[in-house]
Amino acid sequence: MKRGYKKLLIFQLIMFFILILNSFIHNILGNYTTIVFLILTIIIFKLFFGIEKDRHRFTKDIIFDVIIFLLIFFLIYYLSGLIIGFARTDNYYTLNGIKTFIIPIIITIILKEFLRYQVIMKSEGNKILMILSCILFIFLDVTNPIFYNGFSSKYDTFIFFALTLLPAISTNIVCSYLTFKVGYKPNILYLLVMNLYQYLLPLVPNPNEYIASIIRFLLPILLGYKLSGFFNLTADQEVDRNYNKTSAWSLIIPTVLVTILVYFTSGYFHYYAVAIASGSMEKAISKGDIVVIEKIDKQYDKLEKGQVIAYTYHGVLVVHRIVNIIEEKGEYYVYTKGDANAKEDNYVVEQDTIIGTVEFVIPYLGLPTVWLNEM
Repeated sequence: MKRGYKKLLIFQLIMFFILILNSFIHNILGNYTTIVFLILTIIIFKLFFGIEKDRHRFTKDIIFDVIIFLLIFFLIYYLSGLIIGFARTDNYYTLNGIKTFIIPIIITIILKEFLRYQVIMKSEGNKILMILSCILFIFLDVTNPIFYNGFSSKYDTFIFFALTLLPAISTNIVCSYLTFKVGYKPNILYLLVMNLYQYLLPLVPNPNEYIASIIRFLLPILLGYKLSGFFNLTADQEVDRNYNKTSAWSLIIPTVLVTILVYFTSGYFHYYAVAIASGSMEKAISKGDIVVIEKIDKQYDKLEKGQVIAYTYHGVLVVHRIVNIIEEKGEYYVYTKGDANAKEDNYVVEQDTIIGTVEFVIPYLGLPTVWLNEM
């Protein structure tokens, strides 16, 4: 083994030792201590090995292709949200949210991918060193989950393996492969988008944790497979940039339409749509129909007997017809009944729980959502 390889091997083993201490002895790598650790590691690496510049022929084309790939993913992902449902994210656009989540994620990803590039380039294609570097960065991603998991039961071990380790393995294998082939910039773009969207977007699809883990495991593999075609181009071949531009525009329009549809079905607009999950309003509204609701915006004086309204009762959205309205001291109390029910609802709908009135019905369109929720 070359002398330079031995030095790099020692460097990697020292990093492994530090991460093992962090995982099993005493956890010190929090948000900002991880950043300090990566900065010090890069400085030490530069002193002993020097720094390689990122000069790859197809970097811009790969970045463009990554953007197209991400557009396709989010188009499909948000369309699936129409079936699996959406969740509103917390507001991270605060000083604390930016300081605690967004800034550490951005800086950590940039530093980590820059360090990965330096280590892999100095490996010069040596398989042992490249495999070790990949394992090292997997360990870097899971060192904190290892410390906090505890592994007190088989279930805890399974959860760590399924939800944390497998996605970390696929992500780091693909990122190491792409780094060796085309540098660190496409990795940074992909990881920033996939790690930040849940903090930056107010509405995200809501799959269960196992489906989310499968997505995080498979997505990097699909990206690596898609980009592998670039690496087979010879010096005389050119990327079809006009095709890429056409592909991008063909995705932007449906992405905008899906975004509007998603927010329309999630209550961000004055009108929005929900799927009906019961038959309590037969025959006016059937199970699986979509109802379009106009928000009432606290204009309770416009409510009338006979209108169909949407309201929440113990956290569940209900769509029933008004049978009576009582006003007392400026407060409105509404009595409702499902058309197919024999009796009125045995509760009073308070005005603060009323969302809006049903304007029209789209038959059958909500059946997939209802079926999936029942499953």
